[in-house]
Amino acid sequence: MTDITQSTSPRTSLINDPKVRGIAYQVILVVVLALLVYEATTNAIENLRRARIASGFDFLSTTAGFDVNQTLIPFSSSGGSTYGEAFIVGLLNTLLVAAIGIVLATILGFIVGVARLSSNWMVAKLAKVYVEAIRNIPLLLQLFIWYNAVLKALPNPRQSYEIAGGFFLNNRGLFAPEPVLAPGAGIVIGATVLGIVGAFAFRFWARRRQERTGQQAPVGAVALALIVGLPLLAFLITGRPISLEYPELRGFNFTGGVQVIPEFVALLIGLTTYTAAFIAEIVRAGILAVSRGQTEAAHALGLREGQTLKLVIIPQAMRVIVPPLTSQYLNLTKNSSLAVAIGYPDLAQVFMGTVLNQTGQAVEVIAITMAVYLAISLFTSLVMNIYNRRAAIVER
Repeated sequence: MTDITQSTSPRTSLINDPKVRGIAYQVILVVVLALLVYEATTNAIENLRRARIASGFDFLSTTAGFDVNQTLIPFSSSGGSTYGEAFIVGLLNTLLVAAIGIVLATILGFIVGVARLSSNWMVAKLAKVYVEAIRNIPLLLQLFIWYNAVLKALPNPRQSYEIAGGFFLNNRGLFAPEPVLAPGAGIVIGATVLGIVGAFAFRFWARRRQERTGQQAPVGAVALALIVGLPLLAFLITGRPISLEYPELRGFNFTGGVQVIPEFVALLIGLTTYTAAFIAEIVRAGILAVSRGQTEAAHALGLREGQTLKLVIIPQAMRVIVPPLTSQYLNLTKNSSLAVAIGYPDLAQVFMGTVLNQTGQAVEVIAITMAVYLAISLFTSLVMNIYNRRAAIVER
């Protein structure tokens, strides 16, 4: 009987090692990507040289030759504003519509999502029709409908719809009273911020105490006193340093007050209603993911439907809702770039549109815009991931 021994060479053993192969594939991929980036960069530089277009970011300090109809910071072509300031204007307008849209879409989406599971037949069917209709109509078409068919059809300033409180609505937008700050207004603003922070702090303390002792605290009453009562007290003590300037019709348009342009309203309504339809389905799925026994147990303890939903179902459903909800927030922010179709001066319209056309710095402008949207998406994901970890159920 003969023993046959088989020897394996070191080279063969390395090739068959999954870890070595994995590292080799990754190195090859990195090299290929580096070559592609190098070729693309050199090709772009050569094309710019042939077209006699200077590369670099010096254009950001050049005076801009255009005005923007909505600015959150002072901006004027006659005042020497630069392309860099135009970038900030577009970025702030994008962040404004995205932030407000996320809040409104979340509120509307949760309401519609809960309504889809309502025991009332009419409410459930209306919510279903809303979701199915809005989700299956392209967002761009909805923006055109809101802008051209709804807002542009409003009367001219002389026949404006007057709303209580000094608000006027016409085809040039919504005109609202503008706060005028006098000395001492900073104290009122500081009291408002302090009241909001105090309300959140008290809510956090009350929740911790309830978890330890089971005792509930009057969170709503305390929050109302801090958020409303404290600023009101500061307002009265400082001699009412904040007043309102109301819009007035003079000639063919309004003067004074604050104008909310129709492009902003159309974009905000379109993004809110469209994203809320998807959020509603996410909320419905999250609620259905909670065991029916949880509802029955809550009812057995004497909780009403509203209390069961608020205290038992929604907290457990959030662990299912939050991950896809993050994707909808990212979609809303990126979909705001469709503002260029209706003329809202967001980052895409101002920077990638007007600035790029006037300067010809296509590579730099597109690179900056891509980096900004990437940074916004990563920040949104970071915040939502932190919240997701807090909302996750901790096993005992």
